Amino acid sequence: MATYCLIVARLQLALGHGARRLHVSAAYRAKAKVAMSRFEPTSFINYEKLHSNVEIVRKRLNRPLTLSEKIVYGHLDNPHHQEIDRGRTYLRLRPDRVAMQDATAQMAMLQFISSGLPRVAVPSTIHCDHLIEAQIGGVKDLARAKEVNQEVYNFLSSAGAKYGVGFWKPGSGIIHQIILENYAYPGVMLIGTDSHTPNGGGLGAICIGVGGADAVDVMAGIPWELKCPKVIGVRLTGTLSGWTSPKDVILKVAGILTVKGGTGAIVEYHGPGVDSISCTGMATICNMGAEIGATTSVFPYNHRMRTYLEKTGRGAIAAVADEYKDLLVPDEGCEYDQIIELNLDELRPHINGPFTPDLAHPMSEVGGVAKKNGWPLEVKVGLIGSCTNSSYEDMGRAASLARQALDKGLKCKAQFTVTPGSEQIRATIERDGYSKILSDVGGVVLANACGPCIGQWDRRDVKKGEKNTIVTSFNRNFTARNDANPATHAFVTSPELVTALAIAGTLDFNPETDYLTAPNGEKFKLEPPTGDELPARDFDPGQDTYQHPPGDGTSLTVDVSPQSNRLQLLEPFDKWNGNDLEDMVVLIKVKGKCTTDHISAAGPWLKFRGHLDNISNNMLIGAVNSENDAVNKIKNHMTGEYGGVPDVARHYKAKGVSWVVVGDDNYGEGSSREHAALEPRHLGGRAIIVKSFARIHETNLKKQGLLPLTFSNPSDYNKIRPDDKISIKGLKSFAPGRPLTAVVKHSDGSQEMLELNHSFNETQIEWFQAGSALNRMKELQH
Repeated sequence: MATYCLIVARLQLALGHGARRLHVSAAYRAKAKVAMSRFEPTSFINYEKLHSNVEIVRKRLNRPLTLSEKIVYGHLDNPHHQEIDRGRTYLRLRPDRVAMQDATAQMAMLQFISSGLPRVAVPSTIHCDHLIEAQIGGVKDLARAKEVNQEVYNFLSSAGAKYGVGFWKPGSGIIHQIILENYAYPGVMLIGTDSHTPNGGGLGAICIGVGGADAVDVMAGIPWELKCPKVIGVRLTGTLSGWTSPKDVILKVAGILTVKGGTGAIVEYHGPGVDSISCTGMATICNMGAEIGATTSVFPYNHRMRTYLEKTGRGAIAAVADEYKDLLVPDEGCEYDQIIELNLDELRPHINGPFTPDLAHPMSEVGGVAKKNGWPLEVKVGLIGSCTNSSYEDMGRAASLARQALDKGLKCKAQFTVTPGSEQIRATIERDGYSKILSDVGGVVLANACGPCIGQWDRRDVKKGEKNTIVTSFNRNFTARNDANPATHAFVTSPELVTALAIAGTLDFNPETDYLTAPNGEKFKLEPPTGDELPARDFDPGQDTYQHPPGDGTSLTVDVSPQSNRLQLLEPFDKWNGNDLEDMVVLIKVKGKCTTDHISAAGPWLKFRGHLDNISNNMLIGAVNSENDAVNKIKNHMTGEYGGVPDVARHYKAKGVSWVVVGDDNYGEGSSREHAALEPRHLGGRAIIVKSFARIHETNLKKQGLLPLTFSNPSDYNKIRPDDKISIKGLKSFAPGRPLTAVVKHSDGSQEMLELNHSFNETQIEWFQAGSALNRMKELQH
């Protein structure tokens, strides 16, 4: 015992005040390695390396670190010499793993195949969740999807087997729920080819949404670049209770920060209020952080995460995380770039929308605002589930309200759909009776997939153009996103409020104060929802839907038919010719909000995500043309005729005419889909000039050899005319921090010189010069 005490004293003396206090039992901890997941028994968690890197950086910076900084800087490729300046420098990082959903995995794997590498360098997975259309119900919709998408599923399955990538079959669930259940853990850095990858921050992980080309870098073993993020601290006090849910935290924060307020920053939640939120509730908050433009969001490790890890069969990870807990929480005295204070005792239930996820309303006020603005009050459909809100707790709380209605003889007045987040959730809520309750109240249980949240919804109850209201527990509500109807007013809120509004059938129903009427005339109020955080009897895993890659896939083949209209092997983009870009036409000057949904629509177009030429037929067809306020109607300045955006772009390309797009603020917000960058490059685009960019889209444009540029003076946007010719000068001396110049020639013979800023670093300039990041990767192999 004396020896033990002496070792402890020496450890404490050596570590000192302000350094990470290693739990003393770690001195005697068994050296057994802990696997990152049960599917990868030979890939291990390396907290020792994380700790070592953090200590190097802490000594260099000589200050306390936020949790975000610990995890991000703990994954630096070169912690000794990496320049670190929040919001300015680019970091070279070594993420632990990669995850891809099936719609983006097609292009990512096609790019990986083009790289010529034999096998992925880090644990990677593919998740089949985006290609299943909601139409009838889970079983039939899944069967139809397997038949319709057989070619794509076979491609992803065989590519995964050949290159060492795990494959989650259709029906397994939504990528982010699968990651939370199996792959996320405190301190891991994961990149995923979906904008809602930050969901994993609910388990103390740094999970970042990226385009497929970024995923290829990591799978190839190349350091991944990220602009050093700022850190926004959200300090939570008080306790969630009653009708207020974790979703209300992010709905409120979205109202504060808006859709671009988090750009370039990690949102880090902390404070005593954190412990009142379940692990899956924290995931909900992090998931929807994508809607404020945040790089990602994260919570500090606590007992809620430990319990979730244990319940999902990862007790060994929980144990080692306990040993390193000081590494998995922010340092005392750390500084944030911005602080938001949120008292959960005072937070009220919220509902955001329509048409944008940052238009926040307290539930008590939305009815009045709707009447004032002429929004339809009748709720046509209530939809719960999605990657944001499909946990066991979410489903239990919704079912508690459905049970109250059923006990009074009521069913939903609106249509009602339920999307389980994973096969494990589906099987468990079915076993525990939640599915039956939700079905009895009028719900239709859909497949374990994204479904209506991403526009995979064969909706037939309203005609296109018919004004109507839907309420969802999803994360995003851009115009026409869910059902391709631009007249649908979509509101996002918690699953509990969706359920209550579906029962009441009207948007101005406030369950905190308003009464429902039972068939016998009895007036009653719904009691606040309740639900277990986790199942008492553990989770039911349901069907086994995972395909392990073989140890050696070199003998396997991946076939892509030249006749396929779903898949197409990639051809390299052309290199920069060494000259300035001269006299480019303005393809379209976009007016107002232009998300990746406007640039490359999802829904029925998802089927072409593996075929670049075919999916390019949707390029910018949702963007509003400033010349005529029309969508997909632009002037061909060579013929004088009007046509669709892709058609005019193809005509310019065939004639050897380069073009640019001019856009507004936060251009490219929303999804991580790199098709929104690949399509302009494929159809002859050279530059995208806007007031400001969303982070992921700007990076995706750079990866494909395009020039994402911003007006030094945002008002210069107003100087661009639809029939202008634009030249980009200064490319021969293209350098980080040095602006470029646009020479704008007007049709009346006058011209203007506009300064254009960029955020390229030296490596990214090499991508441009090579024609794309993939081209540059190949150059470096020779």
